[in-house]
Amino acid sequence: MSSVSQQAGYLTPEQIQKFNDDGYVIVDFGFTQQQIDELIETLHPYYNPEHLQAPSFGARIQDAWKFVKPSHELATNANVLSALEQLFGRKPLPFQTLNFPVGTQQATHSDTIHFNSLPSGYMAGVWVALEDIDEDNGPLKYYPGTHKLPEITMEDAGLEPGYHNYPQYEAFIAKHLESLGVEPAYGFMPKGHALIWHANLLHGGSKQNDHRRTRHSQVTHYFFDNCKYYTPMHSKPGKPAFRNPEWIKPGEWVMRPPVGEQSAEETPPLQRNVNRLRNWLRRKLG
Repeated sequence: MSSVSQQAGYLTPEQIQKFNDDGYVIVDFGFTQQQIDELIETLHPYYNPEHLQAPSFGARIQDAWKFVKPSHELATNANVLSALEQLFGRKPLPFQTLNFPVGTQQATHSDTIHFNSLPSGYMAGVWVALEDIDEDNGPLKYYPGTHKLPEITMEDAGLEPGYHNYPQYEAFIAKHLESLGVEPAYGFMPKGHALIWHANLLHGGSKQNDHRRTRHSQVTHYFFDNCKYYTPMHSKPGKPAFRNPEWIKPGEWVMRPPVGEQSAEETPPLQRNVNRLRNWLRRKLG
């Protein structure tokens, strides 16, 4: 990633400097109330009712952009793409969306364990608040400046590749953060605002104090052009597990019916364990 860009675009020089210094910046991209409300309403029937009753088990929808047009429009918003190009100096390529009805309370991690590029560092996330976010409905938690730290691989954590070792990776990150003594910041923001973060920024979900409340949000992950892309979680030293992303193309949308269960590698560890238990009980009980 380059230093402060002089390219004309959506962000101010102060916002670009904030991103370079802290690894994130909160931006108002001008999403309308109608856009956001339509997205929430259109998504609702696709959430698994069981997960909504026990949201810590993984209530989310992956790649809703394929069958929910407002999700596609959010991911390919021209102002967002302009801002990302300013920050990284390359054309942004959206490739994945995640939608959540409640806070994830996800353990702290870096996206570089899930997605990376050659050359390194050309990946970012954009988290859009689809309702007001405060201290009670599970805001994002992030650690300013940690994007400047060396990337931590599975090998660095003393682990073999594979999602089965992800809980041990999370434990390693927790100890690493404790040794650094870095204090977290929290993503309190009004409905419609967005947080852009660098892939190496350590972040997660904070505690949901009020379990009666929702916390609707959409995350879009972006690579950038002229790179190769791989999954560090599955990679070995000198042997990147390359991936061939399906790009979310601006102005091009054809509805595709949603698939069933998510692939095992994309399902959160706790949800995978619940799925295994549910399948075991079905076999035992007939």
